[in-house]
Amino acid sequence: MRAAILTGPGQIRLEEAALPQPGPGQLRIRLEGCGVCASNLTPWAGPEWMRFPTEPGALGHEGWGVVDAVGEGVTGFSVGERVAALTYKSYAEYDLAEADAVLRLPDSLAGQPFPGEPLGCAMNIFRRSGIEAGQTVAIIGIGFLGAILTRLASDAGARVIAISRRPFSLDLARRMGAAEVIPMEDHHAIIGQMKDLTGGRFCDRVIEAVGKQWPLDLAGELTRERGRLIVAGYHQDGPRQVNMWLWNWRGIDVINAHERDPKVYLEGMREAIEAVASGRLDPGPLYTHRYPLERLGEALNATRDRPDGFLKALVTYR
Repeated sequence: MRAAILTGPGQIRLEEAALPQPGPGQLRIRLEGCGVCASNLTPWAGPEWMRFPTEPGALGHEGWGVVDAVGEGVTGFSVGERVAALTYKSYAEYDLAEADAVLRLPDSLAGQPFPGEPLGCAMNIFRRSGIEAGQTVAIIGIGFLGAILTRLASDAGARVIAISRRPFSLDLARRMGAAEVIPMEDHHAIIGQMKDLTGGRFCDRVIEAVGKQWPLDLAGELTRERGRLIVAGYHQDGPRQVNMWLWNWRGIDVINAHERDPKVYLEGMREAIEAVASGRLDPGPLYTHRYPLERLGEALNATRDRPDGFLKALVTYR
C-alpha cells in the first residue's frame, strides 16, 4: 500500500509499505479518504518532542472506507461494508481498527465522504454544552467545528452570535443559522458589541473553538454570571493563563469538551451518522479542499495557513 511518512518538519515522503494484517478483534479498512485535523499542525511543525520519521500513515485519524479483511473473532461486519472508524494511521491506503471502534455507514450516505472522528467530536461538544432553546450562545471561531456547532445550536432554538476573523467565515456562520456576527478584530470592541446585543447580560453559553490564548480570554468576558464556557479549541501549544477573578466573580461553569474515551467518541459518531443520514446536518459544503495522498503536505499547509474559502481539507485515495 502507499503510505505517507513524515521525515522531518514540513517534510513528507510517500512510500510503499506492507499491507497491515488484522489481528483478533480487528478489521482492515481500505480507506477512501481521511480528514486533515488541525491537531496535526504541531507535529508537522516539528517541535522538540517530535520523533522522525513517523510510522507509515501516522497522524491520520479521520478515516473512512470499506471493510477489506476481518480478523479472528469479529462478528457483525462483512467485507465490502462501508464504514467510519477510529483509526490512527490513516494517511495511507489501508488501516486497522478495533471492531468495536467501527461504525457501519448507511446506504443513504453512499458516495459521500464521512470523516467520522471530527463529526463525532462536534456532536459530543454540542451535547456537553447543554444548549437549549431561548439561550444566547456565542461561538468564537467559525471553522469546520464552529460552523457545525452554529447549525446545531441554532436548530436547537438558541440565538447564536458568531465571532470570527475572516469575512468568509462570518458569511458562512449566517448561512449556518447565526443571528448575529461580529468580526474578531478588537477585544474591547467585541465586548462592547456583545453587551449591546444582550442588554448587558452577556451569553448563557460561550464556545471557544480556536485553541489560542486571546479567544479563551474573550470567552470568559462574554460569559454571563452562572453561564457556561465551553473549551472546544485544541490548546496544544502550551500552558494558558485565565482571569480567575472574573471566573470566580461570575461563578461560571467551565467545560473542557474534548473526549478521549473511545466509547464516547463512538457515541458522537453515531449521532453524526444519524444527523447526516436524516438530512438534519449537511457537512458536504464544509469540505472545501481535497487533495490526493501525494499532496498531503499541501493539505497540511492549507490547514495551517487557511487561505480564503478554506474550512476543511480531505485527503482522498480513490
